Amino acid sequence: MAAIDALPEPIAGEIECFLDGLWAERGLSDATLAAYRNDLARLAGWLVAQGHDSLLAAGRSELQAYLAARNTPGSSPRSAARLLSSLRQFYRYQRRAGAIDTDPTALIPSPAQGRRLPATLTEADVEALLAAPATDTDLGLRDRAMLELMYAAGLRVSELVGASRAQVNLRQGVIRVTGKGGRERLVPIGEAAVDWIERYLRQARPQLLDTARSDALFVTGRGGGMTRQNVWHRIRRHAASAGIRADVSPHGLRHAFATHLLNHGADLRAVQMLLGHADLSTTQIYTHVARARLAALHASHHPRG
Repeated sequence: MAAIDALPEPIAGEIECFLDGLWAERGLSDATLAAYRNDLARLAGWLVAQGHDSLLAAGRSELQAYLAARNTPGSSPRSAARLLSSLRQFYRYQRRAGAIDTDPTALIPSPAQGRRLPATLTEADVEALLAAPATDTDLGLRDRAMLELMYAAGLRVSELVGASRAQVNLRQGVIRVTGKGGRERLVPIGEAAVDWIERYLRQARPQLLDTARSDALFVTGRGGGMTRQNVWHRIRRHAASAGIRADVSPHGLRHAFATHLLNHGADLRAVQMLLGHADLSTTQIYTHVARARLAALHASHHPRG
């Protein structure tokens, strides 16, 4: 493996600039960024050995040759898929940034692999996370309302930070969500979330905005709307203070929302509508999670389990 500090400075700089940009866009964890750094450093070391001095100059044929070289006996399709995903992230980012004209990974097929079940938080984990913010502070009250809404409505983080004050109808207890593809859906949010959002809007939001003005439902102490990175950092902070060992993310709350609904008998098509999935097959993966959870409960608590 080529360590990044052993690479020529220009090619190492390409990797670090990408990692900085991706973190700014998505708020990725240190572990995820380290995995990308490792994968790209390996590729860069291979390219340097082949006489290349830039990741940006690599074409589809070079990348396919590298992937073939890494496809040794005993390597798993999942590992190969993860490596290709790292390369795609890099080249798609460079394409968006205008550094390259075409994405050399675009026509490289992904290796066939089994579908991975999403990990999910237990109901006890969620309760601990929701109770973690100190609600005697403006930021804590905002975070409590934000977490309650995410779990109550199964929102994507992009839907949360994109929500405006006008999209929430507290009298009816619903939020109007604009999801992927511009599709709108109306999602109930429940009494608990309504109560915390009311408190936040009454007590904390005016203080956070001060003299600033914003249409965003959730705002920062600087008077602007929350960003994806803000949400990631706040959730991880509260998960750590709650002593939750599972990897907690905004999407983890969305997974928990769907799984817990199914565990309590919700209809799959209703969950599909609440999540805003265009295709039922996307929602069906949660049935496997719910069945696994029920099987574990049966094994643990049934006298003949």
